[in-house]
Amino acid sequence: MKISYNWLKQFIKTDWTSEETSALLTDLGLEVEVVEKYQSVKGGLQGVVVGHVLTCKQHPNADRLKLTTVDLGDGNPPVQIVCGAANVAAGQKVPVATIGTVLYTGDGESFTIKKGKIRDEESWGMICAEDELGLGTSHDGIMVLDESLAPGTPAAQVFKVENDEVFEIGLTPNRADAMSHFGVARDLRAGLLQRNVHVELITPSVSSFRIDKRVLKIDAVVADAKLAPRYCGVTMSGLTIKPSPEWLQNRLKAIGLTPKNNVVDATNYVLHELGQPLHAFDASKINGKVTVKTLEAGTKFTTLDGVERTLHEEDLMICDDKGPMCIAGVFGGQNSGVSESTTSIFLESAYFNPVSVRKTAKRHGLNTDASFRFERGIDPTITEYALKRACLLIKEVAGGEVTSDVIDLYPKKIEDFQVVFNFGKAAKLIGQELPKETIKKILASLDIKVNSSSDANLGLTIPSYRVDVNREIDVIEEILRVYGYNNINYTKKLNATIANSSRTEDHKLQNIIAGQLTSLGFNEMMANSLTTPEYISLSEMLREEANVTMMNPLSGDLAVMRQSLLFSALEAVSYNVNRRNSDLRLFEFGKSYQKVLLGYDEKKHLTLTVSGNRSSESWTGAQKPSDFFLFKGIVNTILMRLGIDKTQTEPAKSDMFAEGIALMIGEDTIVEFGSVKKSVLKHFDIKQEVLFADFNWDAVIKLVSNKIKFTDIPKYPEVRRDLALLVDQSVGFDAIYNLARQTERGFLKNVNLFDVYEGKNLPEGKKSYAVSFTLQDTTKTLTDDQIDKIMGKLLKNFESQLGASLR
Repeated sequence: MKISYNWLKQFIKTDWTSEETSALLTDLGLEVEVVEKYQSVKGGLQGVVVGHVLTCKQHPNADRLKLTTVDLGDGNPPVQIVCGAANVAAGQKVPVATIGTVLYTGDGESFTIKKGKIRDEESWGMICAEDELGLGTSHDGIMVLDESLAPGTPAAQVFKVENDEVFEIGLTPNRADAMSHFGVARDLRAGLLQRNVHVELITPSVSSFRIDKRVLKIDAVVADAKLAPRYCGVTMSGLTIKPSPEWLQNRLKAIGLTPKNNVVDATNYVLHELGQPLHAFDASKINGKVTVKTLEAGTKFTTLDGVERTLHEEDLMICDDKGPMCIAGVFGGQNSGVSESTTSIFLESAYFNPVSVRKTAKRHGLNTDASFRFERGIDPTITEYALKRACLLIKEVAGGEVTSDVIDLYPKKIEDFQVVFNFGKAAKLIGQELPKETIKKILASLDIKVNSSSDANLGLTIPSYRVDVNREIDVIEEILRVYGYNNINYTKKLNATIANSSRTEDHKLQNIIAGQLTSLGFNEMMANSLTTPEYISLSEMLREEANVTMMNPLSGDLAVMRQSLLFSALEAVSYNVNRRNSDLRLFEFGKSYQKVLLGYDEKKHLTLTVSGNRSSESWTGAQKPSDFFLFKGIVNTILMRLGIDKTQTEPAKSDMFAEGIALMIGEDTIVEFGSVKKSVLKHFDIKQEVLFADFNWDAVIKLVSNKIKFTDIPKYPEVRRDLALLVDQSVGFDAIYNLARQTERGFLKNVNLFDVYEGKNLPEGKKSYAVSFTLQDTTKTLTDDQIDKIMGKLLKNFESQLGASLR
């Protein structure tokens, strides 16, 4: 938010420098991020003075140039200046850019006036045209000034160049009261009073407001007072639409606004002056009465930017008898605004429900100065005052008359907050007991009224414009920020406590694994827990009814909590690949969220994502892509580091893997990992293979936190046999796993997939699985005959039921 210092001084007369003021505002919680210089004419016309043309004659070496002698009023002899303007003549008073002056083109590029020779004649400056000084666009000739001006008068004084300083304030969402120059001045006054600088807060007077004629009455109706608790309006006639006066344009330009016309500029001025959004409708385009209401879903409406929008049934609209004219508190309509032909207006000032405005603005992707204020909560007590202030300003800059009574629909007054403040609690929270009189003085400076007082408590009334102050703790914070955090004493004694912390606490395990992954070339990513509801269509295992939906989403793409961390990872992969960073190793500690029968379920995860080549390009060897075998090794190193072993391998249950396995301990799935389906990758426009692992971090913590258990080393050894099976593309590891378990129930302890190959030297439609089988008899050593018999039976069933063959 931008605040003009010159504008601010209209409310508070202070001689403080901008540096002192910005420091105080920052101490008060209105952090000034930067102070920028503003000049109504770029460069401020420094070095440009009024010159008196004494003589003017033809240039001896050029038909279109003239030699002039000009008195610059500096006490020195007149200087010679070569000028190409046809209208230059002796006796004129003209603006002269002296040697060393920096001027700016219309594009903002600078150039410096230097002494030079033009066709062998010296020139000691430049007699300027309007566009050369940045005062307009005309280049028909030089500017001829008033004859009464004295030579040497700075041009900045002649053209009333305004120099200003603009504060860029990083306004936090809770400080709705400071979204205007008046609001900032109100806070500044409180800060100055605390520093014993007594200043008066000057508010614009509306005492001269009056109804000139009652000749243009437009009735207004509010259909739902909850959505529009207060609605004011008045008509004005006899207006002349034209550019605003220079002072008004300078105010708006200083804070980054482009002037439109005098009426629109006046409403924008009041918006940034008082924080009350206003809207002016062309009265001749209003059919019948003004009605504030919602419309049927699907209604089409074209806004001021020419975009046709489809309305939601909850969008509050300003309508006439024929249809919608404006999205209330957000954006005007294309056909009802002020134009050059407008002579009468209906001026609106209202207080709209903040939640309703915010939902509508986000729903349509609009962010305007009006919606920015309405959705945070404006002051409902100034609605009529701001309307009168705007009427007087419009009369000043556009003429005209007030031609109706002021409509003020305010059926239920918004009451101020009542808070009980306890001195003892404040001292405990602040860490220091502040004098009671100091506290009362600060409260008074913040317009917080003391209704009752005792030795222990104060009964307070909080002004309605402070929507963020409705609890005792909020009042304590207000007192503290005005008193000054830097003024609170603190002890020089350093106290420390030693916590009895287990080595298996969550954050410690995360640090251990993060360090290990970093050493393996991984980068940590942190994704938003909010995501789009569309992702559930990519998996049959994700259910729409399990979505945790936001009541007030920032946008449609951030409307639900994520049920899976996979899509966040794929978004990151897509973002990087599109920027030619395709070799990726990412990990994330995060949570998934689901709605369940009795409430909500929140689970912790560690996810790994690998894509692209194993290492960067090098002359020492060819690049190798990351594969399933490499990824499995990384997953196993994580489990080994955590001391988790003796896992059982099963096929992955997730339908988002083309090939995947799960590592289990008992009934708990510790991790699922594999290659993501191409159909899922296609949704994110990813063409390279992506390997993804999802650790059940809650189960990991549970396992690591358990006491160490052990069993005797088996007396008889286990035996491993590997098969390289050539199978159809449609055959998954789960089919091999399940068939192996059915074939041999006695001695088969584990089935593990350790490599998948698809590519050259394989028949079309085939792929190769490298599968290991672990066999063990707990009562005796298995013989070669027994092992060969089991492996033969497995291979026979693979061939007959799955169409597999040995590679």
